[in-house]
Amino acid sequence: MYILIQSNIYKDPDFDRIYPILEELNIPFEKIDLNSSINKLEIKENRNDVFVYGSVKLAMLAKENTHWKPGSFYGGNHLFEINSKYFGDNLLNYQVEIRKFGGKLDWNVNEEKFIKPYKFAKLFRGDTFTKNKWETFVENTLSNPNTPLINQNSLIQISTPREIIKEARLWIVGKEIIDAVYYKILKDIPFEESVENDAINFAKEMVNKFNVAEAFVMDVCLTEIGWKIVEINCINSAGFFPNADVKKFFYSLKTYFSN
Repeated sequence: MYILIQSNIYKDPDFDRIYPILEELNIPFEKIDLNSSINKLEIKENRNDVFVYGSVKLAMLAKENTHWKPGSFYGGNHLFEINSKYFGDNLLNYQVEIRKFGGKLDWNVNEEKFIKPYKFAKLFRGDTFTKNKWETFVENTLSNPNTPLINQNSLIQISTPREIIKEARLWIVGKEIIDAVYYKILKDIPFEESVENDAINFAKEMVNKFNVAEAFVMDVCLTEIGWKIVEINCINSAGFFPNADVKKFFYSLKTYFSN
């Protein structure tokens, strides 16, 4: 397996630890400094067993190189409109209203809404909004030249906020959970080094219901009504956390996609 890895991701402090791990695992890789002028991906080596890792843009561009295997898993079953048919109310935000980013929303007094992108998860970070907070966010985003991918007609999904006790990210390759780490726990909850078995078993049950892709990332959370799926992420652009086993992740990819 050959990795095309984006080198100019500055917001991820854990990114540089990937390179020595790839060298240790004897996985050849090539760095790409992705910028706005690049609209087609090419590699120096003459091979098709390519996996890309970096930003959403890299994952999107790689999807067009259909001869790359595994290449990129971007889109497809990751979309809410597809996987929601299988996961149903196991999704944190299952009952949703689909609207346009620049459209006018109806608000009750003191109401809060949880709003996130509908199809393209990385357009902005899903969050709980009040009327004033949302309208200010929309105005600032649409006038910001650094957010060209978002426009008036970008689709959003709206649901009722729920209290989340803790959240975990799980990396899944070949229907197997490769690693699982907490990335958010309420302050009054005792520290847990490992993700609890109930969360792992819930994720396994969901994978058996619907295996989104040969490799993908699932974020799950504990709520007052049990474990739920927060979202499904593309493994090509899902970030790591400081306690994630990056070596195990890339070793699993190499092993699975070399068979």
